[in-house]
Amino acid sequence: MKHFKSFLAEQMENFIEYRLQLGYSVGNMVHYLKIFDRYVVEKKSTWASFNPLFFLEFRTSLHYENRSKNMGFRMVKMFFNFLIRKDLIQENPLLEIAQLPKNQIVPFIFSPEETDLLLNGVIKLIRRTEQSYLGDFSAYISFLLMARCGLRISETLNLLKTNYMPEERTIYIKETKFKKDRLIPIPKAVVTGINNLLNVRQLFLDKEANPLLLIKGNQTKLSKNYIYLKFKKVIKYINLDQPRKVIGTTNFCGPSNHSLRHSFAVNTLKRIKLQGKSPQNALPVLATYMGHSEYRYTTKYLKVLDAEHRRQMFDFSMSMNEGL
Repeated sequence: MKHFKSFLAEQMENFIEYRLQLGYSVGNMVHYLKIFDRYVVEKKSTWASFNPLFFLEFRTSLHYENRSKNMGFRMVKMFFNFLIRKDLIQENPLLEIAQLPKNQIVPFIFSPEETDLLLNGVIKLIRRTEQSYLGDFSAYISFLLMARCGLRISETLNLLKTNYMPEERTIYIKETKFKKDRLIPIPKAVVTGINNLLNVRQLFLDKEANPLLLIKGNQTKLSKNYIYLKFKKVIKYINLDQPRKVIGTTNFCGPSNHSLRHSFAVNTLKRIKLQGKSPQNALPVLATYMGHSEYRYTTKYLKVLDAEHRRQMFDFSMSMNEGL
């Protein structure tokens, strides 16, 4: 399949093949090179066209945020480095062009009350038909684990029944994002929820054939898309459906299922602070609990200490933007 149409098409295809042979994924690279390829065709460009001004104008034409523009530029720069190795050009015309300043990313944070509201909403939206009940109940447990234990969505969906130890009130999470195993204690409410799910499975299933903890009524695995659709539905149901907003150089993210993991960390640090203790000192323990390879990755949660702080930042940014 040919991805490109400009006079650089053959070299672009060779570059993609080269990256594949090195074992890299090329989805994003193909996407950005296609955009550059279309621009080259549109401008009727030749080798002589490729000077710094050409690429500055190309970057300006991209209808993306700065972070995405920088990523696309890196892809094109790598392609031109490839052309140098092929002796097709002598210098990389993108070499001296500085990156654009990145926008600040402010994640959506659920307050403890909003987390409760969401979980109660998920329960109310569980369909009471034999075909749907087990899958919707399993989705609720996925949300519960993200909200009360800070698990990643993939970690909840890959849990085995044998990973859950009710007597010890623990869950064993195996080979996750950073290829690390961890054993974590879980709250009583989560234990009760999982026990109820296992009881429902005995009622609905004649024979337990699937070792996964969270499944649908036909004993197939829950998909991420299943969870995404449930999340969108419940967010609308509880009137927290807020789109992402870009204000100046700040991106205020809308709620996503991953926001539950962010909120777990932020609200945990807030509770520690309210107890008069140091959130900074708690980071190594929280990092281990959440499965970060290094606790420095957990420090990002100190930037926004609670949902109210985030709202204040949003309101201030809106007022400043309107005043311009």
